[in-house]
Amino acid sequence: MKKIVVANRGEIALRVMRSAREMGIATVAVFSEADRAMPFVQYADEAVCIGPAPSSQSYLLGDKIIAVAQQTGADAIHPGYGFLSENAKFAQKVTDAGLIFIGPSAASIEVMGSKLAAKQAAQSFGVPMVPGTETPLRSVEEAKEVVKKTGFPILIKASAGGGGKGMRVVQQESELEEQIRMAKSEALNAFGDDAVFIEKYVGAPRHIEIQVLGDQHGNCIYLFERECSIQRRHQKLIEEAPSSCLTPAIRAAMGKCAVDVARACNYYGAGTVEFLVDEQLNFYFLEMNTRLQVEHPVTEMITGLDLVKEQIRIADGGKLPFTQEELQINGHAIELRICAEDPANNFLPDTGKLETYIRPQGYGVRVDDGYEQGMDIPIYYDPMIAKLIAWGANREEARERLLRAIDEYQVTGIKTTLPFGKWALQQKPFIEGNFDTNFIGKYFTAAALDIKDEDAAKAAAILAEQLWRSAVKPSQVAPVSTNGEASQWKQRKTWR
Repeated sequence: MKKIVVANRGEIALRVMRSAREMGIATVAVFSEADRAMPFVQYADEAVCIGPAPSSQSYLLGDKIIAVAQQTGADAIHPGYGFLSENAKFAQKVTDAGLIFIGPSAASIEVMGSKLAAKQAAQSFGVPMVPGTETPLRSVEEAKEVVKKTGFPILIKASAGGGGKGMRVVQQESELEEQIRMAKSEALNAFGDDAVFIEKYVGAPRHIEIQVLGDQHGNCIYLFERECSIQRRHQKLIEEAPSSCLTPAIRAAMGKCAVDVARACNYYGAGTVEFLVDEQLNFYFLEMNTRLQVEHPVTEMITGLDLVKEQIRIADGGKLPFTQEELQINGHAIELRICAEDPANNFLPDTGKLETYIRPQGYGVRVDDGYEQGMDIPIYYDPMIAKLIAWGANREEARERLLRAIDEYQVTGIKTTLPFGKWALQQKPFIEGNFDTNFIGKYFTAAALDIKDEDAAKAAAILAEQLWRSAVKPSQVAPVSTNGEASQWKQRKTWR
């Protein structure tokens, strides 16, 4: 493999290109008109504009991306995550064009792309399942019969879904018909498929996923777990590896089940098997993501592996160079997704210019991003602008290091999830590792950030006044109260 088209944008495009360059592989960027000045475009060996800003006119044009690969003499296409990464038709078209798709087979993507088909495949290996339906829901009457067995609350889910779309929690029978209708409508609009199914709603679960790697020679291993329970709108904000709640025995059992799920669809490449874990540490298969995950850096930090390089080697026909027994967990890593969102306003997306953008540095700190100071955050794409990852010899060191890095990360011009991350890392449930997917709903309010800001401003004002007083002659200093109330100094926050 000598040249790769990276069919994505932003931080993941850069991340793939850097690994490829280390392997001596040239890269081709495809970009929209809105992304012409982006760092990933400048970094690539070649770059081709494929259309206007909307992804439907650029990054989702599979045929156009394949044409670029052919015109530039590329051997393969890496889809990153999002966009076309889990599109079975695109993967098949890449293969049919004589190119290598750096990911699993189209057949594997198709099986795992349907939550119902994925459940059926996993069930054949005895993987634990949340009680519910095994086929698409046909009527409200059928739903009522299912609920007699599962009881309320239940979760209605889109079979082709993801990201919380087509998902509804139903607490009582009087809501059932309406919520099914709404879920089916949303699923149809989002995925072009209105098939939904029912699962028993696990009220306080942890969301834990297992990273798997498989080659095209029948070898498959797992790279331990990631804790992904801190979410808003069913989308993750903070991830860590390993989880603070798993025992070695449960980790091994989940790892075996994850490998079984991969084997159920003859999987090769990098993939992630997701589980719900209840308060008694019973785990249930949720779904499989047939791509590289956003949170893959925490796995890389505790294993020392470059997952993109492994993807490329596997796609090129290589065998896994290690066995399960040779792998071990080294330390702890925590990732904060830095999104252009306002945590104080229900995490609504924010746009604007990165007036200040200075990354943190230092031992054990990693930043995966795709923007530079002075750039605009466009409205067309996902609001995530960076991932901030900290590694430590243990969980507490990783937590403290991430807090330090958050303080050093300077961003102005837009609101971000940085202040939320700082708040979350200091909460007792997080420190103790005792939290679930309801963390934000249980503990977070916009007022929490306001309090933190006021405390920081007051402390900065007192410190600034003390520094000023020590720098001038006593005769120049007017009397002030001992509690610092006379000072009008305020520290301007470098993150918002």
